[in-house]
Amino acid sequence: MEKLLYRDSRNYVPIDVTKGIDHLTGETVMADKEAPKGYEVMPKCKNCANFKADGEQMGVCEGSMSEPKFFAYPDMVAITCDMYKEVK
Repeated sequence: MEKLLYRDSRNYVPIDVTKGIDHLTGETVMADKEAPKGYEVMPKCKNCANFKADGEQMGVCEGSMSEPKFFAYPDMVAITCDMYKEVK
């Protein structure tokens, strides 16, 4: 897996588009800064085996039972998705 950014970790809470709070340290951090080793990956569609990209900012959930398959975007949080399967 490529480097983990704060905005893609479970240990990050956004304040606005560019910054947020690191839950473990309480510090304000930039969203696009690399998170320290050991931080947990936030379940997002881009990290799911069922996500099929269709362009840079859009995709389809292949795990969906509906027809047509529903649209998804890579940064969509999938923490409550029953079809989420993390890509290893």
